[in-house]
Amino acid sequence: MSSPWRSWRDMTWMWPSMTKASRCSDGWAARVTEHRARRNARSMAGPTPVYRRIEPNPGWYEEERARGPPRRPPFRAGNLRNWETMKDPNRRDILRLGAGLGLAAAPRALAAAGRLRFTRYEIFPTSIPMAERVRAAWEESYRLQGTFQTHYSAVFVRMHTDEGLTGICEALTGAAQAEAIAKRMIGHSPVEYFMDDSIQGLLMAVHDILGQATGMSVARLLSTSPKTRIEHTWWTHCLPPDLMASEAKLAASLGYRVHKVKARPWQDPLEQAAAMCAVVPKEYRIWADANASWGSPSRALHFINGLAKHSNYFAVESPVQYRNVASFRALKGKSPLKIAEHMGEDPMTFVNEGLVQAFVIGGPLGRTMAKRALMAEATQVPLWVEYATQSGVAQVYQAQQAAAYPGIEYCITVTHCLADDMMVEPFRMQAGYYTVPTGPGIGATLDMAAVEKYRVKG
Repeated sequence: MSSPWRSWRDMTWMWPSMTKASRCSDGWAARVTEHRARRNARSMAGPTPVYRRIEPNPGWYEEERARGPPRRPPFRAGNLRNWETMKDPNRRDILRLGAGLGLAAAPRALAAAGRLRFTRYEIFPTSIPMAERVRAAWEESYRLQGTFQTHYSAVFVRMHTDEGLTGICEALTGAAQAEAIAKRMIGHSPVEYFMDDSIQGLLMAVHDILGQATGMSVARLLSTSPKTRIEHTWWTHCLPPDLMASEAKLAASLGYRVHKVKARPWQDPLEQAAAMCAVVPKEYRIWADANASWGSPSRALHFINGLAKHSNYFAVESPVQYRNVASFRALKGKSPLKIAEHMGEDPMTFVNEGLVQAFVIGGPLGRTMAKRALMAEATQVPLWVEYATQSGVAQVYQAQQAAAYPGIEYCITVTHCLADDMMVEPFRMQAGYYTVPTGPGIGATLDMAAVEKYRVKG
């Protein structure tokens, strides 16, 4: 009995749709003939393809019966079905689960981490004071804007798995909500939460574990060709001009080349600009964030034109009422500096009309971040990201995302203004850039001594 197959193409087209019984029955040849007729009918518009003939193998039937269907590794991740009890996951299932993974990373991540399960968690609420050098002025600035704040609250979480891997994160939420999220993750695989916005900062721990399981950095998990370094910014609240100047000088000495400063009514932004620009190198770039405090477009243009006289200034953020299209239209074509604004629900109006040259965003960190970064890359309106404000762990994770997503231009944090960044490794800048860790996971180690020092008891 000769094989009914004319080519390997016949075999590969038919195999997925055939059950084991049909592949091993006498009706197999008839089904192949029927399939071949249908395929040839579809190709009547053009010449019939010529395939390499496979020599008949008299023993093919017995060999196929003995071999059975091709085996695949079990899928136990998320909503992927177990092949032993239900049908195999299709390509759409895998792409849905692996959305955002690098093309080469997805299969490895699924295979290595799909079997993992979260088994327990640890939560560490902390209260971190501001750095001594800026503490008094910063507290006064907060008081003038109606905020009475002396510390920053950061909640850290360690997620443990059944295979001994541990992921760390800053929860970016309160301790109670962080615990509620961590509790519902117990018994589940990290893969289930790969792009989940709802778990807040615990997504960092998920990616940390996936990176460790696959031997890849977070940036490599998210992209096939991540950047090796990213531009990170220094940040300063609205402080007296002399203190602003000393902060800018310190930042420049530490390798920073981009600086975000707050502009508020209780300090003259033009005096601040003059003091800062007198002590920084010419390649040092500054942007002012008015947080809509300048009021009308005409008043905003007064400050914008004044800041533009200093060559170090290159942009302003939220110069008029937040996301007010009419006000931003009034500035269009009149500002010598770039204009940035916080992204709202309808960013395309600002993009299509050319009202902004950058969007400032925070979270969510998962699918929403990926979609926004893709939009930024496509529209050439970059993102300035600032959700990782209070710890080095989140700061490095943010850098990993910036390395993965070309749409992210700058990263912003305030960790250098706090008494401790809560991270073991130093965050080193060189000539304006931070070299992103390439080891497995986030590439940051939570400083447990600092955690115990600033931990909120009870």
